[in-house]
Amino acid sequence: MRIQKQNNLYQLTFMPRLFPVNCYLVEEDDGLTLVDAALASSASSILSAARTIGKPITKIVLTHAHSDHIGALDNLKDALPDAEVMLSQIEWDILQNETKMEAGLPVKGGYPKNIKTRPERFLSEGDHVGSLEVIAAPGHTPGMLALFDHRDGALLVGDAFQLRGGIAVSGDLRWQFPFPSWATWNKEISIQSAKKLADLEPTLLAVGHGDLLHEPLTLMKQAILRAEKGAR
Repeated sequence: MRIQKQNNLYQLTFMPRLFPVNCYLVEEDDGLTLVDAALASSASSILSAARTIGKPITKIVLTHAHSDHIGALDNLKDALPDAEVMLSQIEWDILQNETKMEAGLPVKGGYPKNIKTRPERFLSEGDHVGSLEVIAAPGHTPGMLALFDHRDGALLVGDAFQLRGGIAVSGDLRWQFPFPSWATWNKEISIQSAKKLADLEPTLLAVGHGDLLHEPLTLMKQAILRAEKGAR
């Protein structure tokens, strides 16, 4: 696992050279918020990172429920029974196999079938988790969330954008790393969400796959234009 720190944000990257999978620890005065739960094998490394920082993980927020973003959830909840688990209602319904189609399109990507942890709270646009504002960012999945830290302008977007293989809006294929595109539910809605995220004018972009990107706005807009051109 590789750890990179920027202000209040710690990026934890698993398999950084082969198939980078990121999750994040966001530092608050009284603890840490974990954003996404990476792979099933990631729990011990996430807990070790928190011990190194020296604060407890008190909240777990899932941007969406694909296997590489929720994999370690059960093991983390076993180790952190008081941590509050949060995601969107739509993603929970999909995870429970209650929703296989949304807006007439099949839900794509790997949703694990054996997750036992039940969320304590469902998140919607405008909610807050500590210093993080919840932004609805559907497209890659129907219920995906992004999180904006108003303290420093960091924007955590799940898979709304990727940086591995070149910056791209979810659904805009990059052959060097095609997996986020292959798992995207609705490309047109992805573009709409990407525009909304760019309107926040973030100073730091934190994605599910790829390195941290400083002052990302120009590249985000270029990626949106390319995705729009491809959609036409």
